[in-house]
Amino acid sequence: MSRRLILFAPGAGAPSSHPWMQNWKRRLSEISEVDTFDYDYMRAGRKRPDPLPQLIAAHRKALQAAREKHQPDSTFLIGKSMGGRIGCHVSLEEKVDGLVCLGYPLCAMGDRTKLRDKVLRALTTPILFVQGTRDALCPLDLLERVRAEMKAPNFLHVVEGGDHSLRVPKRQLKAMGETQEDVDQRILMSIADFVATLPST
Repeated sequence: MSRRLILFAPGAGAPSSHPWMQNWKRRLSEISEVDTFDYDYMRAGRKRPDPLPQLIAAHRKALQAAREKHQPDSTFLIGKSMGGRIGCHVSLEEKVDGLVCLGYPLCAMGDRTKLRDKVLRALTTPILFVQGTRDALCPLDLLERVRAEMKAPNFLHVVEGGDHSLRVPKRQLKAMGETQEDVDQRILMSIADFVATLPST
């Protein structure tokens, strides 16, 4: 049995102790060892994210510590929003087996003219995007355009009605005869399939 590690990074607005992060950590631990961490500004109690180089350095440091602790055969960087984006930057400097972005923040401040796509085009690491159809930070038509031009193997799991946190409105769930748990379970299966098909490096 190969030893798999997931380093799970938070989004810009909430730390790893947030219930959303803890819920997903619990789910992801069904398929792998999972470590979480917080960026420096969060630990210092500041609201404004650190500059990009500092965020990347903190992410790399957390990755190094997690690898030393678990000695994994394969490593995956999973992140919510900003955490997923920083994971993409880290993968340009550190060899990892795959990336999963839970709500990639493609449009800065939701502005369709300000795309954070440069890092995606530079990737060579396989990546899975998990995106809600109601996520203003990542309109699917723009993501499809970028995906078509990416070098890295890339995959998409669409959450019908999902917002930036992949939550589906209660009314829509009711109409579909589903719960948020059903939606999240399908996301987890998609992530499990993605990590299982990748050869460890």
